[in-house]
Amino acid sequence: MSPVFRASIALFLLVTAQPSLSLNTIPVDDSYTPSERYYRYKKQDSSLKWPALTFTAGQQVFFDRRYKQVDQRELHLDVFMPAPETSNQQTIVMIHGGGWRSGQRSHMYALANRLAQRGYTLVLPEFRLSLEAPYPAAMEDVNDVLQWLNQNASDYGIVTDRIAVLGGSSGGYMASLLAYAGPSQLFGKSDVRVNALIDLDGVLNLDHERPNPESPLQAWLGSDREQSPELWRQAAPTSHLSKTSPATLVISSGQPRFTLGHKQVGETLKGFDIPYQYYEFPEVIHTYWLFEPYVSQSVDIIEVFLRKLDKDA
Repeated sequence: MSPVFRASIALFLLVTAQPSLSLNTIPVDDSYTPSERYYRYKKQDSSLKWPALTFTAGQQVFFDRRYKQVDQRELHLDVFMPAPETSNQQTIVMIHGGGWRSGQRSHMYALANRLAQRGYTLVLPEFRLSLEAPYPAAMEDVNDVLQWLNQNASDYGIVTDRIAVLGGSSGGYMASLLAYAGPSQLFGKSDVRVNALIDLDGVLNLDHERPNPESPLQAWLGSDREQSPELWRQAAPTSHLSKTSPATLVISSGQPRFTLGHKQVGETLKGFDIPYQYYEFPEVIHTYWLFEPYVSQSVDIIEVFLRKLDKDA
């Protein structure tokens, strides 16, 4: 049996803190953290537990690989790789949440690590948030992650026609928009067509949004729906559904407002004979993918979905 060792949370914090020290001129909103969410949600759900970060022999993690530079601003990503003998040659790009203005890629480490132990390669990028640059900057960044993977595939054993995108909350929305609009090159050159989308409680349709100066989505887009209807249409994932859209899995917390549009997505994709699955937890916390028991449950749901795609291919 492969030896297993426990990695210190302090090690992760040390590694992920380094880039921020040199980028202190970039505006940062650190109000959204796993710790803040844990103590808020623990009052609602006593079953919540911090996920353990464990590694099996042969796993590798590559931190802070630069994938892009905008003027003097460097953008980095982390790569979680499985032990070579367990690799299934499926890569997943994971986009963190935080209302388009907060959050960081380390929030996805627990989910990424567990998926790596199931044979997946995980890519976790940072991207420009709304306090630094408005839409479409973040979308251009995550699109460029796909280009970087295409150019560096051999270094990480990546099969370029087996790249999925996954995101949580606002990251789920971004993953959906990237997956559905990417082929149109709306956000720049696109040589990679993702083979699957996994949306964790991310909104898919923007028709419900009303003008609200406090809206983080409105702040990211730079105007309200009435001022810029075409911009809002362009920014809606459902506007880009087509017969070339990827297979899609939506995992809902059971709180309907976070996955508005999923019925439209399901009906449209099924009409194109594209695989679609909707899984709903029984009204759990919104950011369920950060904590146990939902990390383990989410990994199982994701793996079943991706394995079925392989089987049916």
